[in-house]
Amino acid sequence: MKLPLLKLLFVALVVSGWNLSAVRADGVSFGRDVRPILAGKCYKCHGPDENTREADLRLDLRSAATQDRGGYRAIVPEDLEKSEVITRITSDDEFLVMPPSDSNLQLTDEEIDVLKRWIEEGAVYEEHWAFKTPDLPAIPRTEPSEWPVNPIDHFVLRQMKEHGLEPAPQADRYSLLRRVYIDLTGLPPTIEEVDEFFNSTEADAYERLVDKLLNSPRYGEHWASHWLDLARYSDTNGYEKDRPRSIWPYRDWVINAINADLPFDQFTIEQLAGDMLDEPTQDQLIATGFHRNTMLNEEGGIDPLEYRYYAMVDRVATTGTVWLGMTIGCAQCHTHKYDPITHTDYYGMMGLLNNADEIDLIVPDEDVAARNERIRDQIAELESQLAAKFPPREGEEPEAQRRQEHLNQQFGQWLKEQSEVVRDWKILRPETMKTNLPRLEQLPDGSILSTGDITKRDEFELTFDLSTLNESGPITALKLEVLPDDRLPARGPGRAFYEGRKGDFFLSELTASRDGSALPLHQASHSFGKISVGSGSADASNLLDGNGSTGWSTSTGEGQRHELVINFKAPLESQGQLKIKMLFERHFAASLGRFRFSATTDPRPSVATDLPAHLADQLVAGEESLPEEVRSEFMQHFLNTTPLLAEERKAIDKLRSQLKDPTTTMIFTERPDDNPRPTFRHHRGEYLQSREEVAPHLPSLFMKEGSDAPENRLEFAQWLVSRENPLVGRVTVNRHWQAFFGQGLVTTSEDFGTQSSQPTHPDLLDWLANRFVTSSGAGEYALGWSRKELHRLIVTSATYRQSSIVDEEIRQRDPKNSWLSRGPRQRMRAEVIRDSMLQAAGILVEKVGGPSVYPPQPESVVKVAYGNPNWPVETGEDRYRRSLYTFSKRTAPFAAFTVFDAPSGENCIVRRDRSNTPLQALTMLNDAMYLEVAQKAARSLNVSEQEPAELVAILFRKFLTRPPTEEEVRAILEFRERQKLRFDSEELNVEEITGESESSVDEATWVMVARVLMNLDEAVTKP
Repeated sequence: MKLPLLKLLFVALVVSGWNLSAVRADGVSFGRDVRPILAGKCYKCHGPDENTREADLRLDLRSAATQDRGGYRAIVPEDLEKSEVITRITSDDEFLVMPPSDSNLQLTDEEIDVLKRWIEEGAVYEEHWAFKTPDLPAIPRTEPSEWPVNPIDHFVLRQMKEHGLEPAPQADRYSLLRRVYIDLTGLPPTIEEVDEFFNSTEADAYERLVDKLLNSPRYGEHWASHWLDLARYSDTNGYEKDRPRSIWPYRDWVINAINADLPFDQFTIEQLAGDMLDEPTQDQLIATGFHRNTMLNEEGGIDPLEYRYYAMVDRVATTGTVWLGMTIGCAQCHTHKYDPITHTDYYGMMGLLNNADEIDLIVPDEDVAARNERIRDQIAELESQLAAKFPPREGEEPEAQRRQEHLNQQFGQWLKEQSEVVRDWKILRPETMKTNLPRLEQLPDGSILSTGDITKRDEFELTFDLSTLNESGPITALKLEVLPDDRLPARGPGRAFYEGRKGDFFLSELTASRDGSALPLHQASHSFGKISVGSGSADASNLLDGNGSTGWSTSTGEGQRHELVINFKAPLESQGQLKIKMLFERHFAASLGRFRFSATTDPRPSVATDLPAHLADQLVAGEESLPEEVRSEFMQHFLNTTPLLAEERKAIDKLRSQLKDPTTTMIFTERPDDNPRPTFRHHRGEYLQSREEVAPHLPSLFMKEGSDAPENRLEFAQWLVSRENPLVGRVTVNRHWQAFFGQGLVTTSEDFGTQSSQPTHPDLLDWLANRFVTSSGAGEYALGWSRKELHRLIVTSATYRQSSIVDEEIRQRDPKNSWLSRGPRQRMRAEVIRDSMLQAAGILVEKVGGPSVYPPQPESVVKVAYGNPNWPVETGEDRYRRSLYTFSKRTAPFAAFTVFDAPSGENCIVRRDRSNTPLQALTMLNDAMYLEVAQKAARSLNVSEQEPAELVAILFRKFLTRPPTEEEVRAILEFRERQKLRFDSEELNVEEITGESESSVDEATWVMVARVLMNLDEAVTKP
């Protein structure tokens, strides 16, 4: 089709990218026309960054650009001849021309013309559009039209008219139905749902459908997937070892919060600072997992504080991206080259997030608790039978009598031995506690809890006033109890936080002194000792050998109490000050989490005992004084530990090994006021080059006179979703618009700074942003931070309902659909593709929440990862869970998702790429997971009772929603007949195609038909 000359010219200008602003009648706009040129071509050398600034010239500030520079000024408003900028950008001298000839940043003639006109018009500077608080633009009223349904359409129609475009017709009902289902729930409609909609006679059937989808549990799952891209969610730690982590309760929180339509401002605050709210709920604590999604390096020899710094770098960048839409991370190493964010501002913002400790939270899990309770009941039942299984002594008396007598004799002997080793221990409460870095807190029971940061070489120094013991005799021994605590990794007693070592510690050396003189120690013993990795023993005597590479550890005994006893070579008078030093030195950070010291004056040598503490205390007064119920408890402990019943306890040990650890998730908790973590500026962003301390503060760009600047993480979170932040509304609604239309109103959805793209519909963006952050009820269309209301507004608009079918002329005039002259059409997200196929085959499991699962994928995918990890493919219903729940391994992402551009979870991703590669077709055709879907879809057909044409229509509607045309039915049936011939000739193997040896050729052909339908573009594309 031939186009008129003017239209051809218009098309050519748009496609070539010619700067139309150069010929706009309304003059040159600094924000629209000039700043993009300066930011793209000049700010690198003449922008905010003082470290790379050339000639000490700034062009981002009018005062700097127009100041006298010893006889010349870069810009002289209304005077081109005196403006040095114009002289330089138009120069033919390769030594004078700007930008430099070797920079590859040369200005076009059109850009030079824009700069000239701008200077001639007065060189007026404007604040960047995104840094202004969005006003509420008036809804435009175009010429009478029945097309607009809500305000969105009025804004869009005005832009269409300005660009010589008209709205496309409304999409057909099948396309619209499929589109809105996929956009709101991530799933296509079933045949039954399609029929229900088509049979509806209500005038507002579509609006009712939208409400139904917004209230579906599937809605929260689908939109949680979008948020988890931002949260860089993964089920593993990343880096080399990339071990699993427990963070899925955070994912469940996101799903539930979105389904409940938790207002986005509260959604934000709970994720960034839920732990700092008054009496935070468990859900609010779980929400802080947002910033625990950072990667964790478990390699041997790394400095944990260095990688904590890298995690903070990630948190600052992610926060800046998600709530400010700015590349804040660029200022890590230097002042931002394009945006007004200084190097110091960056670390001030880090300081707002930097005062949190990272802990694991035990999350009640009814399923795990019920399972463990059943196992414990079984264990108790078997333990109650141990006495009846005790080996009898030799003799002629009845076996029961000989058994009981032998039991009594062995128990009595054991009890006597225990009474000889227990001591009367008095708790030592330290007067002072010093460490290299961790914070030590004394608890009411005399134990000490370590919190804060730890290193690979921690030192604790405790000073005790011995006179407070009120003992008449000298002290002969010390006891160190290492204690479990719910606040510690794996309940402690140690603070190692690496997977496989959680809760471990490694005590290298323990020394004691008084008045500066060392006190000789000897005869060290422990109740339990084991080292998790490496060679060597965990014997208590290692603490006295002067060798920091040996020590005591209780690995594999996490979550339990253990004790260590050390004797003084010479009794120590109960007076003066006792100083104990503990050294924790290992190739990984592994200091103690909770512990307690005690002392005894018993003159006999003391040894550690594995008796529970409460039983040992009962035995101090002697075995004769034990109450009968306590004696029974001793008897059960004896039966549970005596070697004489080792064989009989194997069944108990097996059951005990089946007890599941409690479910945990990773959260933040704010440090106490008396132990704030300082933040320092790092020269060039390098961990080892810390400089001056920086107080927590907002970037100066956002600090307004008279406003209360945030000073901590909670205040920062509240500021981010306040009217003081001009970006949050725009950035948030733009991301959601992008999810529906394939691109945002600002196409650079990750960057709203000075290098951002200009909004295609600036008034619409500001109107949506204003309405989104305005409390519901405060004016028409006030959305009150509700994402559901925002989505309802979008999908009920005429703009959204347009057909995506477009002729070539319109495609040429609006190639990227920038002016929204047609409906959104793009390939679906990786997870939506898989879920759609499971739904079509009728096998999708709709269970919401829970741990991640392992659907089928090629074995080779995880084989390349460190340690050749296992991928235990599910065999039950978890095999068909929604893709949101697929286990995410950072160094070996799920292959079928990666092929379709899903992220790995290593970084915050605002917009996914959409590639088109042969590997995608090969995956859909040959991946065993998708072959299984085709098999299940074929088996769902009632082949014996329906005609082939009817079966084609059913399969077609399952995968594509719409019914097939007669031509399509005919083509598919012809294809099926050709496949029959291939099976008959044994070119194809029935069992390989159907997965079952007893299958027929007929069933195999329907599997082939399903595979074809699954691989149509239409099956993986939103209509």
